[in-house]
Amino acid sequence: MRRAGEILAGAEGQTRARWQLMSVVSEEALSVASAARRLGVARPGVQRIATGLVHDGLAEFRDNPDHRTSPLLALTDVGREALGAIASRAAAAHRTTGAGISPEDLAVTRSVLRRLTRQTEDWTRTAKARTGTVSPRLGSGGGLIARDFPPRRASRLTNHPGWHAALIEPAGDLVGGAEARHS
Repeated sequence: MRRAGEILAGAEGQTRARWQLMSVVSEEALSVASAARRLGVARPGVQRIATGLVHDGLAEFRDNPDHRTSPLLALTDVGREALGAIASRAAAAHRTTGAGISPEDLAVTRSVLRRLTRQTEDWTRTAKARTGTVSPRLGSGGGLIARDFPPRRASRLTNHPGWHAALIEPAGDLVGGAEARHS
């Protein structure tokens, strides 16, 4: 699934991580910390990607009226074009990969994903309370690293019209969001 995201983004000269960050700031400019929270990943990694997007002219930092030292990341017109091109490729891939899957099967999948998410969140809370520690993979802030599917995002994922994109991309709500906005 991750490879599919890399292939889709790579066809436009981007990475899956850059695609996800462009998508998350496509509707409104966000601070790097806010974008990282939405993505469920650590801020330093998002900062590195944001700096690269700005360097390449795909995004820009804008003054943040609420926080002097935390600028807002916003897409440039060039960034919007790149995101639109990736989203078009993703839409075609979703049509192909989703062919022959009935609405009923999608509804069952959605239900199972919600249940799995709830059970995973319950288990995580219980395990953390029982051990009093945080998994090294979760880090001190509780944010997941980029290669993991962030469980707390799944409920929003399955409520999103493009939620089935998760079958291609673990953070499919971002992918589906871009697809829905740029189709």
